[in-house]
Amino acid sequence: MAFNTGLSGLRAASVDLDVTGNNIANASTVGFKGSKAQFGDLYASGFLSAGTNPIGDGVRVQDVKQSFGQGNISFTDNGLDMAISGDGFFILNNGGEIRYSRAGQFGIDKEGYVTNNQNMRVQGYTADEDGNLSGIRGDLQIATDNLAPRRTTNLQSDLNLDSREPVLENRVINLGDTLDPAAFDGDTLSVSYQDGSTSGPITLSTLGAGTGADTIAGELNNIDGLSASARTELPPISGATGSSLANAIGDTGFQFSVGLNNTAPVVFNSGISSLQDLADAINSASFPSPDVLDTVSAEVVGTDLVIRDSRGQTVDVSFSSDNFGGSSASQTGTISLRADSSVQDVTGSTFLAGQYDSGLGSPIITNAFNPIDQRTYNHATSTTIYDSLGNSHELTQFFVKDPSPGNGVGQSQWSVYVQIDGEMVANTDQQPYTAVFNQDGSLESINGDANGEIIVADWIPKDANGDPNGSDGPPADPTTVVSPIPEPPTSSAFVIDLAGTTQYGAAFGVNDQQQNGYTTGRLSGLDVSDQGVLFARYTNGQSKSLGQVALAAFNNTNGLSPVGDTSWVETFESGQPIIGAPDTGTLGAIKASSLEESNVDLSAELVNLIIAQRNYQANAKTIETADAVTQTIINLR
Repeated sequence: MAFNTGLSGLRAASVDLDVTGNNIANASTVGFKGSKAQFGDLYASGFLSAGTNPIGDGVRVQDVKQSFGQGNISFTDNGLDMAISGDGFFILNNGGEIRYSRAGQFGIDKEGYVTNNQNMRVQGYTADEDGNLSGIRGDLQIATDNLAPRRTTNLQSDLNLDSREPVLENRVINLGDTLDPAAFDGDTLSVSYQDGSTSGPITLSTLGAGTGADTIAGELNNIDGLSASARTELPPISGATGSSLANAIGDTGFQFSVGLNNTAPVVFNSGISSLQDLADAINSASFPSPDVLDTVSAEVVGTDLVIRDSRGQTVDVSFSSDNFGGSSASQTGTISLRADSSVQDVTGSTFLAGQYDSGLGSPIITNAFNPIDQRTYNHATSTTIYDSLGNSHELTQFFVKDPSPGNGVGQSQWSVYVQIDGEMVANTDQQPYTAVFNQDGSLESINGDANGEIIVADWIPKDANGDPNGSDGPPADPTTVVSPIPEPPTSSAFVIDLAGTTQYGAAFGVNDQQQNGYTTGRLSGLDVSDQGVLFARYTNGQSKSLGQVALAAFNNTNGLSPVGDTSWVETFESGQPIIGAPDTGTLGAIKASSLEESNVDLSAELVNLIIAQRNYQANAKTIETADAVTQTIINLR
C-alpha cells in the first residue's frame, strides 16, 4: 500500500513539475495562458461502504487547468499587431480548421491576407468597394491596388453670411433710352412710390432758345427715385470730295464754328490742314459760357468728323470757305431715364403716358455682379471638387446681398453665384439663385426650395486649355437630375447643400465645407481602431475600411482544447463560440500596435517549482521508508 501511495505522489509531483516548467518556458510567449495542476486524493471503497477506518490510496491529477486571465499589454512597432483588452479570441483559419488565439502577432502574406506567424488567416467582417462593412465573416484581405477616383456628387457648405453687409447692387428700372426732349417739353410728372407716398405734380421747363436736353435731365434728376442723363451726337460731317468739309479745309477763308445752346460759337480758322487737326483743335478748346464745362469732343471716323456733347446740350456747327461755300447743322440732345426700386409708377409725361399705368418694368442692375471685381460681391469661398477621372477643379461660391423682399421686415435676401475654373455654372450667369433667410438668421429657402440645395447640371469639366477633358459631362436632360444623386453617378451633375448656412450679425466665416469626391490614391499605411476596423490610408488623403476583426467568446473558456502554436479549438465542453465585433457585448476592445504578453507570474512559478521539488522528494522518502520496513520483515528468521 505504501509503495502505491508513494508512487502516486511521485507521479503527481512530476506532473506538477512539468506544468510549472511549461509555464516558465512560455513566460515570454505572446498570448500564452499559464496552467495549474489540480490534484485529488484516492480512497478504496466498496459498493455499499467505504469501511470504518478508510486509508487513502494516494493522489491523482484531476485536471491541468489553464488560467485565461488578462496578460499585460505592451506596445510594438508593427501596425498590424493587436492585443485584446478584455474577453475574446481571434478567429484563425488554419486551412479550413478554425482555431482561436490571443496572440495578435499579425502580418500580410503575398496574397494580401492578414495572417499570424503560422500563416493562419485572421477572420473578420469583410467590406465592400465603398468601405461599408458587410457583416459577412471571411478571411481578411488588404487590397494594395490604387484607390479609384470618385467624382463629386455632393458639396455641403456650412457658412455664415454677415447680416451687417451693405447692399452693393444698384437696381434700377429703365424707362427709356435716347428719348426726344420734346416728349417732356413743359409736361407735368407725378411719381408714386412703393411705400405709398407720391411726388408731384412737377412741371418741367418749356423748350426754347438755349434750353437743351441737359436742362430737362437736370430737372428730372431733382425728382426722388428718378435719374436721367443726356447726351448729344451730331450725324457724321462728311469729308468726301466735292463741296465738302475736306475740300474746305485748307481753302482761303476757311472757318469752322461750334456753338452750344444758342450761345456764341467758338470759331476755328487757323492752323487747320486736315480733319484730324480740326478734331484736335475742338478737343483742346475752352467754350466761353460760364455754365458749360469742356464737354464737347470730336473724333475722326474714316473720312467723317463726329462731334459729341456728354451733357446733352444743343450743338450747332457750321463751316465755310471762299471757293467751296459752306454748310451748317444743329442737333439737340437725347435723354436716358431710369427709376430706382423705390418707384412704383410714373405718370403725366407725353412719352410715359399709358405705358406704366399698371406698374413699372423689371429692374436692371447697373453695377452687375462680376466675379473678377470684388466690389460687386460681399463674400466668396472656394473649394476643390473632382470629375469622374479624378481631376481637381476649383469651385467658387459668390454671395451678393440683395434688397430685402417686401417691406424688409422679417426676411433677408442674398444672390448666390457659382463658378468652376473661372466659368459660371448652374445657369447663374443668366440668373443667380436667391437665398431667403428668416428673422432668426436661419435659411428659409433657395429659389423656393426649403432643402436649401443648388443642383449644378450644366458643368462640362475642362482641362487647362479650356477643352473638355474626357470625363463625364452634364446629363442630356438637366431636369431629370434629382437630389441626392443616385449611385453610381452617370454625369457631372452634383448638389450644393447650403441648408446649414446662416445670416447672423457676425463676420463671414466657413464653419464647415465638405465634398465627397477625391482623386486616385496609392496605399500609404494601415490603421486599426479600437473596434478592430482596418483602415487603409491613401496618398490622396482618403481612408477606407477594408474589414473588421471578429472576436469569439465561449461560455466555458476552460473547456477549450489547446492544440499548440498558442491556439485552441472548440470542444463539446467549451460550447459553441459567440462571435461579434470587438468592443460589443462582453467582447473586449482591440489595442493596435500592441501585444498581450503571457500571463505567467515568473516569481510565483519559481516558488511552485520549489514546492513541487519538495513534494517529489517527500514522496520518494515514503517509498524509501516502505522499502526499509519490507526489508526488515524479509530478514526475520
